[in-house]
Amino acid sequence: MQTQLLEPATEVVKTTAEPRPANWVVNSTVLWEHRQLLARAIAISLAAGLLIAFLIPKKYTSTGRIMPPDNGGSSMALLAALTGGRGSTDMGGLGSLAGSLLGMRNSSALFVDLLRSGTVSGDLIERFQLQHAWRKRYKVDAAKYLARHTTITDDKRSGVITVAVEDSDPRRARDLAQGYLEELNKLVTRTSTSSARQERIFIEKRLRGVEADLKQAQVALSEFASTHTTIDLSEQTRAMVDAGARLQAEQIAAQAEVDSLKQIYGDTNVRVRAAQARAAEVQRQLTKLGGRAGDAEADATEEGGAAGELYPPLRQIPRLAVPYSELYRRVRVQEAVYQLLTQEYEVARIQEAKDVPAVSVIDAPGIPEKKSFPPRLLVAAVITVLSIGGTVLFVLFRKRWELVEETDQRKVLARDVAETVRGHIRRVRAREGSS
Repeated sequence: MQTQLLEPATEVVKTTAEPRPANWVVNSTVLWEHRQLLARAIAISLAAGLLIAFLIPKKYTSTGRIMPPDNGGSSMALLAALTGGRGSTDMGGLGSLAGSLLGMRNSSALFVDLLRSGTVSGDLIERFQLQHAWRKRYKVDAAKYLARHTTITDDKRSGVITVAVEDSDPRRARDLAQGYLEELNKLVTRTSTSSARQERIFIEKRLRGVEADLKQAQVALSEFASTHTTIDLSEQTRAMVDAGARLQAEQIAAQAEVDSLKQIYGDTNVRVRAAQARAAEVQRQLTKLGGRAGDAEADATEEGGAAGELYPPLRQIPRLAVPYSELYRRVRVQEAVYQLLTQEYEVARIQEAKDVPAVSVIDAPGIPEKKSFPPRLLVAAVITVLSIGGTVLFVLFRKRWELVEETDQRKVLARDVAETVRGHIRRVRAREGSS
C-alpha cells in the first residue's frame, strides 16, 4: 500500500526535475523555424544597403599642410644647449613649458584661430560664390556648411597645421583648401602690428610729404632761374668777371689806338672813326655786362635786365645770389632728406618683411583622385547588420508574444490600444473620403 502511494509522488518529482533547455537553444530554434524570413531579410537589406550606398553623393577631400613661423627658435636653441642635447620628445615638452614660462605666443594655436575666423570664411564665400554653389539663401548658412566640411588640426609636437576641405567637386575642394592658405597670409599681413610696420608706415607718409616739398622747391628754383637767367651763379660770376676783364683790356687797347690815330691823322680821318666805333662797342658791351651804375634799385627789381639778355648784369648778381642760394639750399636739403628717407624706407620694408609671420606650405592642396566618402561596403554592411538584427528581434518578440496567455493584462492592454488606433485611423480615412 505504501509502495503504491509513493509511486505517483516519485513520478511527480521526476517530472519536475527534468532540465529546461537554455535560452540560446530556444532562440536558435525559433530563428531556424523562420530561416526563410531571415534569408529574405538578408537579401533585401543587402540590396537596399548597396542601393543607398551608391545613391549617397560622393565627397572628395583636399588636404594642405603648413608650418607656422618659429617664434622661439633662439630660445629653443638655448634650451637645447642647457639640457645637453636631450631627445626630441623631451625637448618638445621643455620647449612648450619654456614657451609658456617666457610668455611666447603659440603661433600654431593663433593660426588655427585665424583659419577658423569669420573673416576668412566670409572672404572664401564671396570669392568662390559658395552661396550659389551650395544653394544657401543666407551667408551664415554657407559659413556653417563650410565649417562642417572643413577640418583644421595642429600637431602639438611639430606645430604643423593641416587643413582638409571636403566637397562634392574635387576642384572646388582643392581651391577652397588653397584659398584657406592664401586668406591666412592676407590676414596675417593685414593684422601685423609690429614696430617695423609702424615705422614703415610713418616713413612712407613722411616720404610722400618730402617728395612734394622737393618738387615745389625745384619748381621755385627753376622759375627763379628762368626769370633772372641764372643757371649757376658761382660759375656765371666767374665767367662774367673774366669776360669783364677781357673787355676792359680791349677797351684800354681800343682807346689807346684811338688816341694814337688822332695824333697822326686828326679827328676826321676814317681810320680814327673806325677805331672810335670799336672802342664805343667795347664800352657798350662792358656797360651791358656790368649793368647801369646810376640806378641800382632799378637793376635789383629788373627781371632779367633788358629784353633779350642771356644773363643778368654783373651788378645784379650779388642781389640775386641771396634768393638763389636760399632756393638752391632748399632743393639740396630736400634732396638729401629724400635720399635719406628712401634708404630708411627700404630698410623698414625689409625689416617688416622679416617681422611679418610667413606661412610655409609643406604640402600644397591638390585635386583629390579618390573619393573620401561614402565607404560603400561599410554602409551596405551596417545597413544589412541592422536589418538582420531588427528582423531577429521581431521574430523573437513575436514568438514570445504568442506564448503570452490571452488573459494576460499586458496583452489585453495592447489589444485595446491597437483597436483604438485602428478606429481612429478608420475615422480619419472616412472623414477624408467624405470630404
